Amino acid sequence: MIIADNGKYLLHIDYLYVGDRDISKTACKIIEKYIDLLIAKDYSLINVLKQMQKLTNYSEKKQQINSLLVEDAEARIFEIISYAILKNHYKNMDVYFGYSLDAIHKEKLQLYKTGRTNANDGGIDFVMRPVGRFFQVTEVDNYDKYLLDIDKVMHFPISFVIKTKLSKEYILYKLNEYIDVRANGMRIIEERYHKAIEEIITINELQQWIAELNNNDIDNIIRDIDIYYKFEMNIDIGHDNN
Repeated sequence: MIIADNGKYLLHIDYLYVGDRDISKTACKIIEKYIDLLIAKDYSLINVLKQMQKLTNYSEKKQQINSLLVEDAEARIFEIISYAILKNHYKNMDVYFGYSLDAIHKEKLQLYKTGRTNANDGGIDFVMRPVGRFFQVTEVDNYDKYLLDIDKVMHFPISFVIKTKLSKEYILYKLNEYIDVRANGMRIIEERYHKAIEEIITINELQQWIAELNNNDIDNIIRDIDIYYKFEMNIDIGHDNN
């Protein structure tokens, strides 16, 4: 019986005894130690980012960002880093819109994060304007989840950002193969899922795009990671432990 009350938790007294022995003080020590470990882990990336911001060699900055893109990275950290990279990659691209040929105007691509990494947001992690693309961050080992993400948005095309160093061609092949098995010969199902895969983006593409970005974009990536990670951790940007 845990009751949330104004951000705090009340544990029923029955759970603080083993037989007739009061374990409340020991439980508090364990909880406090666990909190200390979580805080240390949460701030470790912030400290890494501070060191990166102090670097003057941009090859080193790129190398440091690349070092964060590993297959065993924590899911929420990978999502934030991949968002920062994609945001700065796409913002350098122009698209042209207009209702008539003489009213066409140029716009920059803009990528938006839809919410916190663990939010129940209908399977959409990033949304692009003004072209209306959906991006979903995921891992490679559960292709059934890919289909679930596609179902959540009614088979609207999705670009998958995948925490893997396997080639995007291999991932696409295996995903299409999985779709064909699940469809069990029903061509309409096969086509709906195949058409819903807009693009596969892996760690390989993210690292390639880092290499192509200019110095200002690299600084923006580090800044964006810092901002969104602090937001994710509920750390006050103006009152952290600088």
